[in-house]
Amino acid sequence: MIIPIASDHAGYKAKEKVKEVLEELGHMPVDFGTHSEESVDYPDFAVQVAEKIDGGEHELGILICGSGQGVCMTANKYPNVRAALVYDEESAKMTRQHNNANILCLPGRKLSDEELKVMVSLWLDTDFEAGRHERRIKKIKSLTQNN
Repeated sequence: MIIPIASDHAGYKAKEKVKEVLEELGHMPVDFGTHSEESVDYPDFAVQVAEKIDGGEHELGILICGSGQGVCMTANKYPNVRAALVYDEESAKMTRQHNNANILCLPGRKLSDEELKVMVSLWLDTDFEAGRHERRIKKIKSLTQNN
């Protein structure tokens, strides 16, 4: 699967590790930047991935900043995006199982390389359960369709 990925300066090192993990898992990361630890504004990079998911060009994406919060907030401004901040194994599973998250947001300053690998692998390997959760996803979607 082609997976767009981006980060700000605080998430740059983690992004480089996640790209390696994606390749090990047989995926093709497409890097939308940033390409160094020089200070940048996270929204400039988060929107590039969010637009690819929102428009249906790609199914899943990954965003990383220092806390994961800024990129998550930015991405969730798009009506077809369900970005989720993942910081442990349970959140990696639940955001896919119950929320059908389509953008994984990671705190680059908080997770080790091994934790990044575990979070990405779990998130990608977990399927949406649908059922009662589908009804809830439709309610979320209706919020943006009415505005």
